[in-house]
Amino acid sequence: MPSGPTQHLSRVDPVMRRLIGEVGPFTLKPRVGRSPFESLARAIAYQQLHDKAAESILRRFVALCPRRRFPTPSELLVINPRAIRRAGFSRAKVAALRDLAAKALDGTVPKGRVVRTLDDEAIVERLVEVRGIGRWTVEMLLIFQLGRPDVLPVDDFGVRNGFRIAYGLRKMPTPKEVLRYGERWKPHRTAAAWYLWRAADRAKKEAKVL
Repeated sequence: MPSGPTQHLSRVDPVMRRLIGEVGPFTLKPRVGRSPFESLARAIAYQQLHDKAAESILRRFVALCPRRRFPTPSELLVINPRAIRRAGFSRAKVAALRDLAAKALDGTVPKGRVVRTLDDEAIVERLVEVRGIGRWTVEMLLIFQLGRPDVLPVDDFGVRNGFRIAYGLRKMPTPKEVLRYGERWKPHRTAAAWYLWRAADRAKKEAKVL
């Protein structure tokens, strides 16, 4: 019988075993109901903004849409770009949203039932064709929307900082170093990334207390 993520990580890596003991159970619950189109549109809104600011912009954006619900790709393309700008999106983000909608309509951005049939790298290759969408954004979708179990976002600052803290390193590891070390975590690298984020969060909270 295959082991779960925490059992596997504890078995192959003593540092992960200690971190899991300190943090507790793996509680990531993906939001599987959203389409890739909506998930990426929301990701564009959040780029380079604090959560509250992005949420306010998204509320104003959704208010522009028919039925006051998140738009379909075709609905987004008929909204006046100036109105989207007034909702708070930059020109670059408006261009990214419109490119995302066009690529959703032409099939580059797959629908939910299609994306579930694709492997992780195939999804990355297709979605990074969208203006303003890089590998990191797609990896966040794989983890938090699609619930893929073996994603290690080595370009993420929190993952690398959590690795530095958990493994007692003096300097920040490179993405290649984390990727190489993380080979032992397969096929549960998503859970490993989640625990590294927790390590970084705990260190940040402890620093505030001091």
